[in-house]
Parts: sequence; C-alpha cells; structure tokens
Amino acid sequence: MIADRPEIRLYNTLTKSKEIFTPLDEANVRMYVCGPTVYDYAHIGNARPAIVFDVLFRLLRHVYGDDHVTYVRNITDVDDKITARARRDYPGVPLNQAIHDVTQTTEKQYKHDMSALGCLDPSVEPRATENIGEMIAMIDGLVKGGHAYAKDGHVLFDVRSFISDGELEYGKLARRSLDDMIAGARVEVAPYKRDPMDFVLWKPSTDDEPGWESPWGRGRPGWHIECSAMSARYLGETFDIHGGGIDLSFPHHENELAQSRCANHTEIMAQVWMHNGFLNVEGEKMSKSLGNFITVHELLETDTFGGRTWPGDVLRLAVLMTNYREPIDFSIARLNEAEAMLQKWKTRILEGGLKFDGSTAAVEAGAGPCSKLIAALANDLNMPGALAELHRHAREEGLHHAQRLYGSLQLLGLADEASMKAFVAAEAEAMEDVDQTGVATRIDERLKAIANKDFATADAIREDLLTQNVQLMDYKDPETGERRTKWEIRK
Repeated sequence: MIADRPEIRLYNTLTKSKEIFTPLDEANVRMYVCGPTVYDYAHIGNARPAIVFDVLFRLLRHVYGDDHVTYVRNITDVDDKITARARRDYPGVPLNQAIHDVTQTTEKQYKHDMSALGCLDPSVEPRATENIGEMIAMIDGLVKGGHAYAKDGHVLFDVRSFISDGELEYGKLARRSLDDMIAGARVEVAPYKRDPMDFVLWKPSTDDEPGWESPWGRGRPGWHIECSAMSARYLGETFDIHGGGIDLSFPHHENELAQSRCANHTEIMAQVWMHNGFLNVEGEKMSKSLGNFITVHELLETDTFGGRTWPGDVLRLAVLMTNYREPIDFSIARLNEAEAMLQKWKTRILEGGLKFDGSTAAVEAGAGPCSKLIAALANDLNMPGALAELHRHAREEGLHHAQRLYGSLQLLGLADEASMKAFVAAEAEAMEDVDQTGVATRIDERLKAIANKDFATADAIREDLLTQNVQLMDYKDPETGERRTKWEIRK
C-alpha cells in the first residue's frame, strides 16, 4: 500500500466524464466485472476485459493494499447457449450430466487461459448456479415492490416503473430514450410483456431443461438478474466499480442497474461504470463467418495466427498497447511489436544487474514500480503514458533503472521471477548457437569502419549479423563518451 496515495481518476460511462475515484470504504475497495458464459473457449475479445480489469485490480491493490480490495468476477453456468452446447456435444448423455461436463471443462480452460495471460485470480469467482436462492429472493422483492410482474410462468421487470423524482431512470447508462431503445434494439415481442422493453427475470423450464422451484413455478433465471444477485451478495447493495466490455453496457448493464436499484432501494448500484472498447482482428470485426474468430487457446497452443504460437505476456502487452476505451486492431504486426518490446525490456533488466539465479539481493534493493508509471495508471489506466515510462527506464543504464523497469513490469503483469528465469534460460540456449568471438570481431571491424567514415561497410556488417539474428545496439560510454556497441539475439 502506498502511504501517500496518488489521486485516481476513472472514466465513468454513466456520467461520460473522468472523475476522482473515492472508494465507499478504503478498507474494502470493491469491484465487479462480468465474467464468462462457460460453453466455449474464450476468444481474444473476451480476454480484453479480463486483462484490462486485472491491471486495475493490481493498481488498486498497490494503492490500497492487497487485503483491502475485493474483486468479483462471476461464472455464468446456466444459460440456453450452455444447454444447446451440451445437447450438441454429448448426445445420449443425461442433460444435467452433459451440462456439468460442458461447464466444468470450459471453466477450467478459461481459468488456464487467463492465468497464461498473466491475470490474477479474482477475490471471489461465484457461479450462477450457486446463487439461485439469492436471485429468487431479489425477483420476489421486485414483484412485491411493484417493479416486476408474473405472466405465463415468466417474471418480467417493468422498465417504466424505474422512476426517480418523477423522471424515468431506465436508459441513463446508455443515454438513450425508451422510444429510441425500442426502435434500435432487437426487442422480443411476446404476449406476456406489458412493454416491449420489459426484460425477463425468470422464465419457465421444460422437464428436460435446467430448472429450480420458485414462487412462479419451475424455471431458471434470466441473465441480467444473475449479476445483480451475485454482486449484491459478495460486494453489497452498493459498491465502487462495475466493469465489462462496451458490448455489455446495453442492455445487460442497463438492466442490472435498473433491477438492482429498484430491489435495493438505492441511489446507485456502482459508483463508477467502466467499459473497455471493441477488438477487431486485422482490421475487421471478429466473426466465425469471416474466419478470423481466434480463441486464446489457439493463440497459446496452435499455429493458427501467424503460423506460430504466442506467449501469454506477448498477448497481454498487445492488448494493453491501446488505451482501454479505444478499439483495438489485433494483428500479427502488433504481436511482433509487443514481443520485440518485451525482449528489449527483459534484456535491459538483466544488463542492469538484476539476477534471477536464486539471489534476491539485486531485486530487493529499490525494487518496485516507478512513481510516474503509477501516476499514468492512476489517470484512467493511461497505458500509453505507462509504456512511455517503461521505454524511459529501458533507455537508461544501471541497477536503479533495471529495478524500476522490473517492478513496473511486475505491476502490469508482464513479468515475474518465473518468467524472467525462463527468459534467461532461453537466452542462454540461443547463445549456444552463436559464435560469440566471431560477433565480437565483426563489431570491432564495424567500429573501425565507422571511425573511417566507411558507413557502407558498417551498414553491411550490421545487416550481415542481422541475418544471423544478432541485433546490434550502439550507445555512448557514460564515462568516456566513446561509441560502444552491444548485441543481443533477435527472436
């Protein structure tokens, strides 16, 4: 925890402005982020909110203390998509068992993939099926309070009942009127609805569908009520931050906000609503029909994208290189750029004198992220500013800058002791295939050529070494001012 806390500013989708963040309780800063519906591998677009809000989680822990931040990310394990997948993949297997197999397998894969991307485990990861009682209780309260009604085995939220000071509140997160939302949304027309925008809180289940007994008959919850019930149970009726992808802002988050405020009789659900932008692939919207639908599993384990596998830290940095609220163009060129940056930073850490051989002395002294990087993150997760600080420390020589660079990469989830040891081992293996004496000789020849202003020869030597994956880097000796050259293996 930082004794002199930086001022954190976050962009609030609800107010469309950047605001000073003041937690409701500094001893328990609370954040809820919508998690996966576990019926298929997570694609790289699904990974963006996990990575973005993991960085925010890390920042809050750094500022307020690890034990004073609670991060809840739910698991949706009851959904019609899950049921359809279970029937497709497990024909002949009893449906309940098939659903169990689908959800358990997919949840395990999701957690594996997010861990590979450097994401910390949330404080709590509740499953929807473990909170059905809370959902039924919340729905019952909405019905009794006049905010929901039952019809034909369904229970629906009455959006026109969400009024405060005589003004309709529904639509304020999306900043759209009810008429505009009806015109622009895919509204389900059903005889049991009073209004086209009313949404389902509870729906009936057939005998062969997942279901639970309720005051309205055997059925299952709607998607929106799941998050309201789980956030209230684990974070309270009001909390600090609610996050997710921009695609969830309407209708999912709009509906969450409405039903939570009406059920709990509160002026807010969350103080701050945060949303990350969309992710495109090679300039196009990701879709299965275009053949550019890429899962995290494929990126990590197969050669589907770019003809090779990609390390988790490279994928993570590629996602973080763009401001979280802006759209990303996820591309092979971006991944190559991210990989080159990580290699450069890790090399500088080692050159600065940090050891990852069991000795901790070099890491302990002066370790930790730099204050300017913290300030950048505190400014609405300003990653371009944070990256500028990483580049600044990478340009400088010496142990202090190496320590700050390493501490900053640790905070961002881009490096830890295990990954640095793996990097050292990979570098040593790569060096075994290089004629180091020959490289040193060629560097001397190049420096002589430069001294004689024979730049054509100097450039030819650089290019020749580059074909052997030897990258040269020129610098001035800090004491003598003389030109020096160091080199590294380019991966």
